[in-house]
Formats: sequence, structure tokens, C-alpha cells
Amino acid sequence: MYPPPSKLARPLWGVATLASRLPGILQSYRFDVTLLQREMLSKFVTLEPLTRRPRVLDVDDAIWLYRPDRFAPKLARLCSGIICGNTYIAEAFGQWNPNVTVIPTAVDTQRFVPAAPVEDLVIGWSGTSGGYEYFRPIESAFAAVLQRFPRARLRIVSDRPPSFQGIPADRIEFIRWSPDNEVSAIQGMSVGIMPLMDTPWDRGKCSFKMLTYMACGIPVVATPVGMNADVLAAGECGLGAGSVDDWADALTTLLENPGMAQAYGRQGRQIVVERYSSDVIVPALRQALTRFSTS
Repeated sequence: MYPPPSKLARPLWGVATLASRLPGILQSYRFDVTLLQREMLSKFVTLEPLTRRPRVLDVDDAIWLYRPDRFAPKLARLCSGIICGNTYIAEAFGQWNPNVTVIPTAVDTQRFVPAAPVEDLVIGWSGTSGGYEYFRPIESAFAAVLQRFPRARLRIVSDRPPSFQGIPADRIEFIRWSPDNEVSAIQGMSVGIMPLMDTPWDRGKCSFKMLTYMACGIPVVATPVGMNADVLAAGECGLGAGSVDDWADALTTLLENPGMAQAYGRQGRQIVVERYSSDVIVPALRQALTRFSTS
């Protein structure tokens, strides 16, 4: 859980958060293994040692960057094993615990499914509003593409509307995210995008956004950083883009070539089904937990 913005409210928040963890700690003694998903209190090791051993830590973000060499190494050493969402995270946690395995985040491919191809030209992005920062360096690419394709629009699926400076507001379609509309909002895209920056934090991302597009049969354009590069290398599911020109060229290519876009979408769906679906990941997770619980 993340702390409130006000520093004055944080002590009370911390006490309340830890109190809410107590039932889970007691329940851990009913099971064979305790699965910790990140730390109980953001950026600190607190009540984790009170849980039942063996413990397994599940990590899908570069959480060690919050307080380098502080809580993450201590948390890793408390556990029998670490499950990491990608190889970048695994390399970091391997410094503190040798029992590391990589298991990507699972996608429910029974829920995220392809629909009929859309007739409109919709460049789509789904995520929390904190991700708007990734658009800043490449806003001019979207403005250029939208100018070139008068029927195209940029769909933003998030918790609040964006306030981009370089993208015309009348070409942006905002959809407030909800569990009920997240799939249909993706299915209505022509291209799904995942821009990132080449930072240590972004190298730790597990490409879930990109994988949900692909599961819905949508071709992708993504910054080839961290796991994004691994997914792009798995097959012809989309295009990598780093610079402003790369983004404009990649989006233009897919919007101008619907046959190519559909082929990328089909291949992307197949990649997710074979490598990242719940049907594949759940057995791998079960096997890892069993191995760690007996080691």
C-alpha cells in the first residue's frame, strides 16, 4: 500500500495499514507456504518476519529503487525464494537470494479476447494517469500522425483525463477505466501503444499493458525497453519505437497497412496464449511454490 501525500497523515496511515495486515499474518500459519506480494508497508520491512515460513516473495516492479540497499535486500533474505516478473528484476534480487525464478505476469486469455476489427482508426493506451509522463517526449509524433489521418483519434483509458500540450484535445477520446469496460476499450483499438523511458524503473516493468493488447488481437507499438523488447522479439506482433520519428513511422505504417496490422494482431494473440496466459503461468507458479516450500 502506498502512503498518503501528506507527511502528517503517514504515521496514522502506517499504523492502520499494519493493523490490517494482522489477520493475514495469522492466517499464514494455516498454509504450507506464505506468498508475499511486495512489502506490507511501502518501502519498509515491518511484520513480514512474523509470517509463517517458508516465505516466497513475488516481485513485478523494480521496488529496490525506492530505497537502494535498504528494505529490498532484507526482504529478499527473509524468503526461501523469489518469483520475479522478468529477467531484469531477477538479476537484481539474485544478489540477495540465489533462489530466484522468472514467471511473467499472467493474462486471462479467456477474458481478454479478440473482437471484430474496428473500422475507425483508434490509437489506444490504457493505464493509470501516472503514465501520462511517457507521452511528453513524443507528443509531436502523435500530433503528426493525427494530422496525417483525419479519421484517427487517440483513445486514453485511465482514471482521469489527460492534459497533453502537443496533442489536439478534440482528437483525444477519454474513457474512464473500470473493470467492466477495460476489455471492450482495448478491443476497440486499431493499435495499442506502450511508450516508456529508458530508466532503471521502466526496465523493471513487466509489459502487462502490452500483453493485454496482444491478447485482444491488437498490434502494438512499444518502446523496446526491458521486457517490452523481449516480447517484441518473441514474434511479429508489432513495432518498436524509441525516437519521435520512430513513433510517427511505426504508427503510420500500421494505420496505412491494415493487413499487416491484423497479421501482427493474430501473432500477438498466439504469443500471449502460448507464453503468458493463465493456463501457462498458473502451473508454473504452482510448481515454483511447491519447490520453494520443500527447499
